[in-house]
Amino acid sequence: MLPASLSADLTRWRRDFHRHPELGFCEFRTAATVAATLAQHGWQVAAGAEVMRAEARMEVPPLAEINAARAEALRDGADPVWVARLGAGLTGVVGTFDTGRPGPTVAFRVDLDALPVRESTDATHVPARENFLSTRPGRMHACGHDGHTAIGLGLAVTLPALAKNWRGKIKLIFQPAEEGCRGAKSMVAAGVLADVDFYFATHLGISLTETGAVSCGTDHILATTKLDATFRGTAAHAGVDPHLGRNALLAAATATVQLHAIARHGAGASRVNVGLLEGGSGRNVIADRAVLKLEVRGETTPICQWMAVEAERVLRAAAAMHAVEVAIENMGEAGSAPCDDAARAIVRRAAEKSGATRITEFSPLGGSEDATLMMDAVQARGGSATYLLVGTPLPAGHHHPRFDIDEAALLRAVALHTAIVREILATP
Repeated sequence: MLPASLSADLTRWRRDFHRHPELGFCEFRTAATVAATLAQHGWQVAAGAEVMRAEARMEVPPLAEINAARAEALRDGADPVWVARLGAGLTGVVGTFDTGRPGPTVAFRVDLDALPVRESTDATHVPARENFLSTRPGRMHACGHDGHTAIGLGLAVTLPALAKNWRGKIKLIFQPAEEGCRGAKSMVAAGVLADVDFYFATHLGISLTETGAVSCGTDHILATTKLDATFRGTAAHAGVDPHLGRNALLAAATATVQLHAIARHGAGASRVNVGLLEGGSGRNVIADRAVLKLEVRGETTPICQWMAVEAERVLRAAAAMHAVEVAIENMGEAGSAPCDDAARAIVRRAAEKSGATRITEFSPLGGSEDATLMMDAVQARGGSATYLLVGTPLPAGHHHPRFDIDEAALLRAVALHTAIVREILATP
C-alpha cells in the first residue's frame, strides 16, 4: 500500500526539478536533493567519486561551467555537504537498501539531466499555466527526467517501509549525463553494477502515449558512437598566398559530404549524421581550424562499430587529401543490449498486479540510450535486465520546447516498480 500523500509528493518533486533543470555532469542541486532524501529514509548513500570513475566520463563540460553550475545549485538551496561530495562534475548518486537477509540485488536506473532547450511560455503549455516553468533560460527538462527522478524519490521513501519480509538488496542508481550517452560508462567503470542480479531502466512516454500502459521491454534500440573531429591546417592570405595555406574548413566540409556517403550496412539499420560544422575566422583567411561533430548508429553494436570505423577512415582520408591534421575524440557511446525474457516476465507480472490498463511485450525506442552499457554489464555476469516504458500522453515530442507528461503516470510508475521489487525479493 503506497502512502496517501505520495501522489502530491511526486508532483511537488517533479515540478521542483522542472523549475531547476541541470545539464549533464552539472546536476548538483538535483543530485544533492536525491542524496539527502535517500539518507533521510535509511538508505546507504554513495556519491561522487564513490560511484563514478572520472576519467571514464565522456564530453565533460569545461571546469568553469561545472563551477558555475555548482555555485548556481548552492544559490538555489542545495545542501552544501552533499554538493561538496559531488566533486568536479561527479554527480552520480547510488542508494542501497539492505534487508539484512541473503538474496538477490535488484537495481533501478534513474537519469537526472535536462537538455539545452528553451522552454515554451505559451499559455497552453501546462508548466507555464501552472507556474513551474524552467527558471534557467535555455535549459529544460524536455525528456521526462524530472519525472524519472521524482519516481526514484518515490521509491526511496516507499520501499523501506515495505521491506520487512523481503530478502536481498535494492539499489537506486541516479545517473548523470544520459543525454548524449555520456554518463553510464563512468558508473559501470566504478563497479556500481558488479553485484546486481536484476536491472531495470525506465522511461516515460517515448512510443507509449497512454497513461496506465506499460511496455515490458523496448526494441529498435540503436547502438551509437558520438565523435568530434578537430581539423588543424595552416592559415594564409586567401588572395596573396593561398598556396601557402592548408584549409582545415575545406577538409571538414569534404568529410561532411563523404560521411553521408558511407554505405549502409546490409545486416541491419545504420545511421550517420553530421550535426555541427564550424571553422575559419574570416572570408579572406585560409581556415586553419575546423570542428565537426557527428554521430553514427547501428541496429546492433557490431553494426555501429563498423560505422564508427568507416567514419574515422573518412575523417582521416579527408584530412590527408587537404594536407591537414585531424584529432578524433569519442564523446559518447551506447550499445544495443537486448531486453531479456526473465526481466520482461517480471515486469509483466508486476504490471498485472499494480493495475496497468494495457501491457505490451515490446515498444520501439528508436533512439539510443547508455543504460544499455549497464544492461550489458549485468547480463555479462549472468544477470537479467530490461528497459521498460511507462505510458503518458505527450503534448509534444521528446526534446521539444512544449514537452510535458501526465503527472498521474508518476504514481503508477512507483506502484509498478514496487511490485517489481516484491516479485524479486519477497520471501518464498
